[in-house]
Amino acid sequence: MNEERVLALAGVFQGAALAQQLATDGRCDEVAFEASLASVFRIDADSVVSVYGGVGGVRRGLRTLVAQFEDETRDVAVMRMAITVLRLERSLSRNRPVLDRLREGVIATQRQVEHFGMNHANVTARLAEVYAATLSTLKPRVMVTGTPAHLQQKANVDRVRSALLAAARSAVLWHQLGGRQWHLLIYRKQCAMLARGLLTGSTLEGGG
Repeated sequence: MNEERVLALAGVFQGAALAQQLATDGRCDEVAFEASLASVFRIDADSVVSVYGGVGGVRRGLRTLVAQFEDETRDVAVMRMAITVLRLERSLSRNRPVLDRLREGVIATQRQVEHFGMNHANVTARLAEVYAATLSTLKPRVMVTGTPAHLQQKANVDRVRSALLAAARSAVLWHQLGGRQWHLLIYRKQCAMLARGLLTGSTLEGGG
């Protein structure tokens, strides 16, 4: 494991944690949500850290990683979702037509971001459509459980799917960096240690 892989993995867990929070509570950490959405559009970023606009953009994901790999109170739903997204990315990589459709959909949505802003309902609605037309057609399907009232609101479901799309974008990055699913079993302690170090550095840089 290295810091770059941990950042990408944190992106996966951040997207999963946000999706779970939205499904359960109907709201989420808006700073983390916007950073995750922004990562979807940074397809050809210069570095891993720039995908998230700095380490601070994936702080929620780093905290989630530490909680999942070290704490006794880990969230089984978030872990299951993250693992499914990593498996889903493998299906996506083997399906060129869907991969091309996904890329085209993201590029088309970029124009809406420029017009409305990153966190606008039109943008999340469009990203949700892209997710439904691409990743939702592949196996395994990401199963989201939560509060029925929140899962019946279209705007909230759009945000859940947008968060999962962001998680999948990070899963692509994770694999490009040499990350593999079995690493999550073998390098749990090392991963949590690196995540803690990144969190500490991010806090010092951000002044809090």
